[in-house]
Amino acid sequence: MVLPGGADFTVPLAIAPDDLRQLAAHDAEPRTFAGRAGPLAALDTGGEAVRGTALLVAGYTGSKEDFASILAPLAEAGYRVVALDQRGQYESPGPDDPSAYSVEELGRDVLEVARALREESGEPLHLLGHSFGGLVTRAAVLAEPALFTSFTLLGSGPAKLGGRRADLLDHLGPLLDAGGVALVHETLEQVAMTDPRAQAVPAPTREFYSRRFLRNSEAGLRGMADAMLDEPDRVAELGATGLPILVAHGEADDAWLPHVQADMAERLGARHEVILNSIHSPAVENPARTVEVLLDFWAGASVQA
Repeated sequence: MVLPGGADFTVPLAIAPDDLRQLAAHDAEPRTFAGRAGPLAALDTGGEAVRGTALLVAGYTGSKEDFASILAPLAEAGYRVVALDQRGQYESPGPDDPSAYSVEELGRDVLEVARALREESGEPLHLLGHSFGGLVTRAAVLAEPALFTSFTLLGSGPAKLGGRRADLLDHLGPLLDAGGVALVHETLEQVAMTDPRAQAVPAPTREFYSRRFLRNSEAGLRGMADAMLDEPDRVAELGATGLPILVAHGEADDAWLPHVQADMAERLGARHEVILNSIHSPAVENPARTVEVLLDFWAGASVQA
């Protein structure tokens, strides 16, 4: 989820203050996949999947560009990497019905893309979900675990979101009622600009954030928020799949807190990695270490398969 939260200002990020973050050069090509409710926009590094394929799914109000900084290094390591906008996000259109954005419905979109990638590149196929994308991809894994070689939860949790970010989502509906996506954007901008880190983000990136947010589907914002605030704990079901699982998060994650994710990893019997110098978006805030963790995990998971 890309929303302002209670960041720990004592944690220095690995990126420089003027880093372009989601605008990083990546050489991936834009393409679309067929989703159940319309086309799904993606970035695809293409090429031969020498070591396998990875499907990366963005979180709430995020987009495929949240993985921009890690696409090239993962591709250089021999992986075909596809980063995906979920329906209703940025360049993926979505239905006008909030009920079309349930975790189950969004998970079925992920399955459609995963099946297409398996047909195009075969095995192995590694799945990663960031934040709310972790809940969505978990639904896909639970529906069809044999489709995947491994599963990574990046800054995600065992159940519904709580804490300050959940409190923020509670205010979303009234803001949408009063002024639609534009008013939500304006309000979040005011909140974000009280954060010194947000003030240091370069103008091109801030412009991208605004452009992206304003293209969110209003129904999608409502439906995904409801889904994120109502998700049950499905850790036992996920552990029962026997799939190799990685739980990775920033050292100061302010969405699902680090101790919550650590407990989830223990319950899953999963590999657990704390990515230093990052908060809620390690692929943006410490891409080099995120790449190292993913490559090591995927290599081991492919051997187990």
